Amino acid sequence: MLLRLLGAAILGAGCVACADDSAVPPPGPPATVGNSRPNPTATGAVLVGAGDIGVCGETSDESTANLLDQIPGVVFTTGDNVYDDGTAKDFSSCFQPSWGRHRDRMRPAPGNHDYDTEDARGYFGYFGTAAGDPAKGYYSYNLGAWHIVVLNSNCDQIGGCFDESEQARWLAADLAATPTRCTLAYWHHPYFTSGGNHKPEKSMQALVEVLYAAGADVVVAGHNHNYERFGKQNPAYDPDDARGLRAFVVGTGGGGLYDFDTVAPNSESRTDDTHGVLKFTLDAESYRWEFIPVPGKTYTDEGTDVCH
Repeated sequence: MLLRLLGAAILGAGCVACADDSAVPPPGPPATVGNSRPNPTATGAVLVGAGDIGVCGETSDESTANLLDQIPGVVFTTGDNVYDDGTAKDFSSCFQPSWGRHRDRMRPAPGNHDYDTEDARGYFGYFGTAAGDPAKGYYSYNLGAWHIVVLNSNCDQIGGCFDESEQARWLAADLAATPTRCTLAYWHHPYFTSGGNHKPEKSMQALVEVLYAAGADVVVAGHNHNYERFGKQNPAYDPDDARGLRAFVVGTGGGGLYDFDTVAPNSESRTDDTHGVLKFTLDAESYRWEFIPVPGKTYTDEGTDVCH
């Protein structure tokens, strides 16, 4: 069934057409991302970010925003952009003063707290076209030589994430129609995690299987407020160095941190006491990752790998 989905071209390629219902729209994404075809010779494109971010009355989100001040490139988020309820007021009061100054270079993903406001209206109103179609919340773009996919793991809000769902069909068609060697996807609820607060999100399995079958390289999530990196593996958590997905959880943008539970198979590095951001340097056939901690913390994690 997955191979049939991958061969489908039901919904076309590239980014989802986006409707802007924002009262105060952002300037929009930088010129290096969007519907343009990937540049196969591009090197050094930067993608940096985290999830679980804005909290009024706390300073951790300001500390991670200060890290972004020193890092060029496109900023991603892995959901729960602001607490507690993702209202327009939450975004203006608890997100804008910190990460908001980078809004014009952000490509966000929605989290469950963003949907605590009906239809995530605060989220889509704040980010405008950069967040995709408000009825879907998933989209894709190209960055240098890479294809980047943003998924909506709030499955109940968009009709499900099962293998015949609209999002799964869109994902299969998008990947089949995009001629890149290197692909990275991010969303909120982690499929691979050792987190104690939130267990692996089984509802994302069908989408993870589509990514794996298409040869995607990297997946990134949030939801658990900690950092974790996995070795390359298939959707069954079996090691697969040839074509496995390298997974990261980076829920370290500012929300209170969570402990780990039993360490999951193939977990290679983790911390539950450090806020920070994850920086990817994306080259034509390879990538480098670096977890950058806030000042006063010493945990780091970095490495390189080649695309499938």
